[in-house]
Formats: sequence, C-alpha cells, structure tokens
Amino acid sequence: MNSLLRSKGFIATLLLVPGLIIILGVFILPMFYMLMISLREDMGQGAWTLASYAHLFKDTYYVQILWRTVRLSLYTVCVCLVLGFPVAMYMAQATPKMRGLITFLIISPHLISVVIRNFGWVVILGNNGFINNTLMSLDVISEPLRLLYNELGVVIGLSDSLIVYMVLAISTSLYAVDSSLYKAAGILGATRFKQFFSITLPLSIPGIFAGTTLVFSLAMSSFVTPALMGGTSVKVLPVLAYEQMMASLNWSLGAAIAFLLLGSTIGLVTLFTKLVETKRYKEVFSS
Repeated sequence: MNSLLRSKGFIATLLLVPGLIIILGVFILPMFYMLMISLREDMGQGAWTLASYAHLFKDTYYVQILWRTVRLSLYTVCVCLVLGFPVAMYMAQATPKMRGLITFLIISPHLISVVIRNFGWVVILGNNGFINNTLMSLDVISEPLRLLYNELGVVIGLSDSLIVYMVLAISTSLYAVDSSLYKAAGILGATRFKQFFSITLPLSIPGIFAGTTLVFSLAMSSFVTPALMGGTSVKVLPVLAYEQMMASLNWSLGAAIAFLLLGSTIGLVTLFTKLVETKRYKEVFSS
C-alpha cells in the first residue's frame, strides 16, 4: 500500500515538472534578472546600489503616478462591480440555455484584440465620435465633451476589458445559492429589497472579493489600454516602466518601477485576500 502511494506521489511530481520548468524559465528567472538590474548601475553591470528605488520615493512625480495607477484601478473595480453585479444576478436566476448565451456574449469581445477594441472606443468617444456627434446634433451640448485621453477614457477602456472577470466571479458564487432560501424568506414576509441584502449580497461576498482581486491586479498591470486611451496626459506605472526602458534606456530605473508596481499589486491583493480569509466581511453584515 505504501509503495502504491509513493508511486502515485512520484507520478504526480513528474506531472508537475513541466509546469514548474515553464514557471521557472518564463517568470522566476526573468524576474530575478530584472531585480538584479534594478539594484545595479549600467544595466546590471555596475556597482550594487539602491539609488533607483531611492529616486522613486524621493521624487513626488513617481509617487503621484503610483497613486494614479492605484486610483484608476480602484475606479475600474467600482465600475465593474456596479455594472457587473446585476448581470451576474440575472445569470444566476436564468435558465441554463440563457446562462450559456450570456456567458458567450460577455466573453466574445475578448476574441478580438484589445488594440482593436480600444480603437473602437476611440471612434465612439472621440471629439468627432458617435457620442459627441449625437449629443451635438440634439443640441444637448455646444462643443465636444472630452471623453478620451484622460482618466475617464482609461477607466472606460479598462472596465470594458475587465468586467467579464467580475461577472463570472460573482455569478459563480450566486450559482451555489439555494433557491429555497428565497422562498423561505418570501414566506416569512421579506420583500425583494430585504432578500437582496439578507441573502444575495452576503452570499455573493466571496465572489465580489475574487472579482475585485482579479480586476484590480489586471488593471494595475494594464499597458495597452492606458497607453491608447490615456495618451501622454495619463501616465501609469506600466507605461512609465516601458518608457524608461525602451525610450530613455534607463534600465535600472525602469526595472525598479516594474518592481514597485509588482510590490504594490501584491501588497494590495494580499490585503484583499486576508480580508476574505479572516471573514471580516461577516462582521459588517452581523453588526
């Protein structure tokens, strides 16, 4: 029996080896190399130093960009939550056929390149785009609204790209809710409003936190959408790291910015995870 268990464990270990090799070669070793570059001068060939990290925290310009990156990511989370929660609720209550159709509809935009989707938003939100032309033709506005190349445009683009993760995470939690709970609440006289706050919302909290973690981490690391829809007026850390490495050829500072982004994302995501693990959200609803 023990030999059988050992053989199964050995086979399981062998099955993990290819994935571990890929993770080691594609993620861990490159990140370690980037860390060395951030800690040395002259693209990793000079003396060891923390000058790049000290420069990031001394210069308020980089601190403001970090805060802007976090703020835009939080805005994106809020928009995805507000717009995605009703869709997730409808999916949880729909028939399997309708549920599959909705899932296909929210996933299908991701079959198109993010660059093409962003250019589609440029056509819609531009000064001569669909929204401004429609509002001006109706005499609602006298001059075009600035909907692009600002933080609003970035949030719109990020929300369009990431809302699918929020919807799927919340709907997965709601699938497990027993429909008899709503029937029992209705028999006891609970209104739809009361059922939402006493049943639906508390039981969807794990999905909300999972969706929040996914959307936030992906928004923090997004490069294409902020670059295309934010332009030069909305700098975020991924764009700044790219510019330092590819345009300014300051690899040490660019690598330090990349690790500042990585550390900030891991820290905030860990905070969200700990909040879920300790189940502090239950204290909110029990108070």
